[in-house]
Amino acid sequence: MCTRVLYGTGAGTFLTGRSMDWSDVHMQTELWMFPRGMARNGGTGDGTVYWTSTYGSAVIVIYDLATSDGLNEAGLAGNLLYLAESDFGDAAAREKPTISVGAWLQYMLDNYATVAEAVAAMRNDPLTIITADAPNGKPATVHIALSDAGGDSAIFEFVGGALTIHHSADYRVMTNSPVYDQQLAINAYWDLIGGQHFLPGTITAADRFARASYNLKSTPKFDDRRAALAAIFSQMRAVSTPLGMSDPEKPNISSTLWRTVVDHDARRYYFDSVINPSVVWIDLDKVDLAESAQVAKLPLQVSEDFGGNVSDRLTPAEPFEFLVP
Repeated sequence: MCTRVLYGTGAGTFLTGRSMDWSDVHMQTELWMFPRGMARNGGTGDGTVYWTSTYGSAVIVIYDLATSDGLNEAGLAGNLLYLAESDFGDAAAREKPTISVGAWLQYMLDNYATVAEAVAAMRNDPLTIITADAPNGKPATVHIALSDAGGDSAIFEFVGGALTIHHSADYRVMTNSPVYDQQLAINAYWDLIGGQHFLPGTITAADRFARASYNLKSTPKFDDRRAALAAIFSQMRAVSTPLGMSDPEKPNISSTLWRTVVDHDARRYYFDSVINPSVVWIDLDKVDLAESAQVAKLPLQVSEDFGGNVSDRLTPAEPFEFLVP
């Protein structure tokens, strides 16, 4: 239901774009700013994991329950995408600290500066994800993509009750089902076809993966920052699903509600709602992420006409509680 693309520019910098496709067009969506030094826990009660955030971050939160997307001050970006095949395993059998599925991405952004750091820390599968249904009744089964300022990339999936990590700078596109190794196999076929004359055109995840991959390798690597930003936005819009479109035989396919773009080098985080006319952004170099700073938020998926830098529109707020059963 979502698509993520990591685009390398001609200037040697990287931009990460993602689309959020979801079946609830009224999904509550907010931009949150979290300072470094926050005492955190996984929200799952006894046996939960505890940590203190090393890095401040700007994140997109859905339903006031889950961090779904974000950028930390070290330039690490994360994207939470739906994956029907996710199997997080039995918590009692795994006997590992637990964390809400809504906190999983926030944990990554709070603790790591690079993809390599996150991969090293997660290699031994140290956490058990506790999931639940979203407020619209859909199961919160997800996987995570991480990318950083150096262009590194990794995909984190729980398959068969265990964590699988796909780590390579070559893994620049991600969608949803099937699991990532099968997506790569499907896309290998379309690489042989070429794409110049024919690409799969449905709104299924595998077809979007093929189109996004072709668009990425066919897009020039622009040196100019503004042109590069336009390039990644155009790629994300090209694989978006029109508002209201769905497939009754495939209920996991949904409309695109919003898109984000991360400029890792500039530490700028863009948000593009399909119901509002203007892109908004946060520049992490111009906001206070010190330990003494306040947590703040801004509602986004509402009918508003503002655009540009929205740092001055955020208001102080108490941190939300992560999704639990």
